[in-house]
Amino acid sequence: MDLTRREAFGALAVGSVALLQSQLASAAPAKPEPGKAEAGKHTPVPLPFDPKKLKGISEKLIVSHHDNNYAGAVNNLNKVEDELARVNKDTPGFLVSGLRERELTFSNSRILHELYFGNLGGSGKPGGAIEKALAERFSSLGRWEELFRATGASLGGGSGWTVLAFNFHTGVLHTYWAGNHTQAVAFGAPLLVMDMYEHAYQMDYGAAAAKYIDAFFSNIQWDEVNRRFERAQKAAAALRA
Repeated sequence: MDLTRREAFGALAVGSVALLQSQLASAAPAKPEPGKAEAGKHTPVPLPFDPKKLKGISEKLIVSHHDNNYAGAVNNLNKVEDELARVNKDTPGFLVSGLRERELTFSNSRILHELYFGNLGGSGKPGGAIEKALAERFSSLGRWEELFRATGASLGGGSGWTVLAFNFHTGVLHTYWAGNHTQAVAFGAPLLVMDMYEHAYQMDYGAAAAKYIDAFFSNIQWDEVNRRFERAQKAAAALRA
């Protein structure tokens, strides 16, 4: 049977997504990744570093951030997923819409927080393939850092995220502003995530968001950023094949 042009493009898109998912899975480390639990049964991932050893970010702040803001998002996601399991054909649309909006918000909050904590606990000294790629993409590593810091500072006193991502649509690295846990590039892999919600720094720095950004850069775990970058490159290569 002949396919219409729309059907052909649809099949190609589905195949591309399946290929990307397969490549990401094959490139993943052997240890279990967060996100494997059944709906409604997610558990917070422990901090991957000793909170006492961060430079310029107190143990009290990082533990509160993890145990209250992040864990709260995970617990709320479980509750929303339990409610979604009860949805049926008679459920009013406004309830379904509201639950889906909360599902997206708590899902992204969970994911972004796990990425954020995962790229902390390092020396703050860049290296590896990502350092070279950033220098090539932005003319210099310093220029990329300037733009990333400026994006973060623009969110000071408000809420949101600053994300260095690999854009699969364009094939390039880019720094994105992301707000409300729901606004992000549609087809990208986050490589470096900085939380700019006030709960990430207010306890230590009050309204001095720029000082928090300094502390964030002093604690970046660049080995993890490199690992994410390598996985994104492998996935991108599979999509081009």
